[in-house]
Amino acid sequence: MTTMTETSARFREFKMPDVGEGLTEAEILKWFVQPGDTVTDGQVVCEVETAKAAVELPIPFDGVVHELRFPEGTTVDVGQVIIAIDVAPGSGDAPAPAAAPAQEPVEAPEAEAEPKGRTPVLVGYGVAESSTKRRPRKGTAAAPEAAAVAAAVQAELNGHGASAPAPAATAPAGAPAGGRPLAKPPVRKLAKDLGIDLATVVPTGKDGIITREDVHAAAAPAAAEAPAAVASPVDPEAPAAALPAAVSDSARETRIPVKGVRKAIAQAMVGSAFTAPHVTEFVTVDVTRTMKLVAELKEDKDMAGVRVNPLLVIAKALLVAIKRNPEVNAAWDEANQEIVQKHYVNLGIAAATPRGLIVPNIKDAHDKTLPQLAEALGELVTTARDGKTSPAAMAGGTVTITNVGVFGVDTGTPILNPGESAILAVGAIKLQPWVHKGKVKPRQVTTLALSFDHRLVDGELGSKVLADVAAILEQPKRLITWA
Repeated sequence: MTTMTETSARFREFKMPDVGEGLTEAEILKWFVQPGDTVTDGQVVCEVETAKAAVELPIPFDGVVHELRFPEGTTVDVGQVIIAIDVAPGSGDAPAPAAAPAQEPVEAPEAEAEPKGRTPVLVGYGVAESSTKRRPRKGTAAAPEAAAVAAAVQAELNGHGASAPAPAATAPAGAPAGGRPLAKPPVRKLAKDLGIDLATVVPTGKDGIITREDVHAAAAPAAAEAPAAVASPVDPEAPAAALPAAVSDSARETRIPVKGVRKAIAQAMVGSAFTAPHVTEFVTVDVTRTMKLVAELKEDKDMAGVRVNPLLVIAKALLVAIKRNPEVNAAWDEANQEIVQKHYVNLGIAAATPRGLIVPNIKDAHDKTLPQLAEALGELVTTARDGKTSPAAMAGGTVTITNVGVFGVDTGTPILNPGESAILAVGAIKLQPWVHKGKVKPRQVTTLALSFDHRLVDGELGSKVLADVAAILEQPKRLITWA
């Protein structure tokens, strides 16, 4: 997909590219440039979050930033222009930028002759036309109804209440009359989060625009006067249980938009849970010898400079189990009604990040030596924690490991990563009483759980894979004889 266009010999536009595999939208997380900044070919201008990962976007040409089309936090469709660059600065007067993140566009009033439906604004398209009209700008007289509402609200703000209709009054200078109040998108969102109707807010901004301070001012008396709505007065001596709640719902709840990685996770998990018939099997195993091996590997000079932990040995054990039971490494092709056997293993490692759980994978993990696997595992975890995992790194996985033990959890019933046949959950490794050589001794013990797609993997095959992993962790020397 072409991600830039030429509007003239002087200005070039850069479009939101498809940074993944068929993604349709991305959210602008942060702009690294502002109008007037000089940029060079390959310079990162913004960071966006897709349904798979956060990605930095470089600009493909030199010039001066003329216009940023969308503010931070906006979800933009692939193919929409997000930035305009002046590639020949100083060659003549340039039109003023239409919008920038620091100064978002204010919605223009609608003309009475405009057709019904969605009307274009500075960025994208406006919402569907409602039964009311937008308020005209400065210079238009306020309608009596709007003036009455404004006066009533002002009385409330001054502490006088609004038990009786307020007399008609002149609206504040520049305040729009009739229709949708004027406010920038962040202010509208703030009002929505606080449960404030913008029609009841007295604007103090230029040209009758409602500001953040106006919304907060409207929210403060609403919360303070909540007890006054009770029919009977509050008795100060009444027990606490009888006192009315003085906190609004918006103060007691936080609503987080479902988008980006979190939205993709939700859709993928629902799709996986209701498409693939899951079966989960469990085994508890003595991993004392594995823990001793981990301690020895940390002192091995061949492993110097790489991350060595129990997960490394568990990953190698799973790869060996897959080698001994290759049928488990497969995928279900619903369209062609085929089982696709994979002759390679892209080993997914579930990683918790600030943006949610992601599953990047180690490509061709089956071909890697233990030091190579340790290096790849370390890079994967570091990249994920830094939020730099690319969409390509999360594509094409075949089998996954999720280490819930790091949270102190014994085990779980993991849901398959879409398109994969199995996922291994590793529980916490704890010192527990265990029968060892006929005597009860304290041993390092963990519980493994293997979920698999029962269309691909029957109980016998799943059991063999789980038993092989457990056997290797109990006797790690089997890595030498079975690998």
